[in-house]
Amino acid sequence: MTQYIIRRLLLSIPTLLGIVFIVFVIARLLPGDPCLSALGERATEAICAAFNERFGLNEPLHVQFFLYLGQLARGDLGDSIRYGRPVTEILIERLPTTLELATYALIFASISGVLLGLISALRRNSRTDVTTMFVAILGVSIPIFVLALILQFVFAVALPEVTGNLFGTRIGLPPSGRLSPGLPYETIPQAFGLEDVGGLPRAILDFLSGILTFNFLITFQWRQLADAVQHLILPVIALGTISLAIVARITRSSLLEVLGLDYIRTARAKGVSDRDVLRKHAFRNAMLPVVTIIGLQLGLLLAGAVLTETVFNLTGVGRTMYDSIVGRDYIVVQAFTLIIALIYLTVNLVVDISYAFLDPRIRLK
Repeated sequence: MTQYIIRRLLLSIPTLLGIVFIVFVIARLLPGDPCLSALGERATEAICAAFNERFGLNEPLHVQFFLYLGQLARGDLGDSIRYGRPVTEILIERLPTTLELATYALIFASISGVLLGLISALRRNSRTDVTTMFVAILGVSIPIFVLALILQFVFAVALPEVTGNLFGTRIGLPPSGRLSPGLPYETIPQAFGLEDVGGLPRAILDFLSGILTFNFLITFQWRQLADAVQHLILPVIALGTISLAIVARITRSSLLEVLGLDYIRTARAKGVSDRDVLRKHAFRNAMLPVVTIIGLQLGLLLAGAVLTETVFNLTGVGRTMYDSIVGRDYIVVQAFTLIIALIYLTVNLVVDISYAFLDPRIRLK
């Protein structure tokens, strides 16, 4: 197992280098001038010359690439052209929002998708099965931004209006943002008196504080936690619905295939109850392709975060990536792509390792 993990980690290095190279080249092939995008009317010829020299944009493309690799080797992600700040600081601010959103969307899609697929497989060709698969197909067909707008209208506009007219109390969900405006809260350093901590520990604490639900949970800020959860419900549903539908369909087809195998019929012939057949024999074997799909869904969720964060006005990696592409901020685009690739490769490594636990016949060497 250890050798397998080390081998996979070593194989990830050329993959990351390839991603960095492709993004580096594509970013610089986009039309537009970073200086003009960043400075606008102030971008005179002399100012742009100094601007390009500061960010190394006056060097040949291959020289820029090797300089960038040297920065990465030192752990330096560079300075943002658009914001004029180290990219690491921007990551600490923006990445927690995207990770929080994508994590809850993945949990929502995985649990709901497996349950729906399980129910559909056990009631094959019934009304429940047909209805579940229809919902799954509908979920795959609706674009994220369309579903997000529908959810906003129904639960943030129409529902409060209806409940206000009927009951005198407006009941609904927040249409955007991460917290209600003006709601005070404490970060982890503030709550535990760690404001004087600096360096890497402080960066880690600030990063964890940016994951608001985690921050409020461990600092016992229950009112803020409830408010943060309410703000997450609509974006999580909008982002996770497509993945939910895919997981449900894969779970159904995989479970039906396993239930038709000889060893399942043998177990039933020996008098094993349907519950034990499902729990002890069928479910774990059926989960292998489902786990693979769930791991792959992370890439879909991170990509969908761009639209979700834009519609729900969340300042995360997706929204920042969009603004950086429009503003020709190559440094931020490269750094954020590298981080997303690292997350994706890590999750897929975890998925591969989980195979050995789901099916003992699989040995990772």
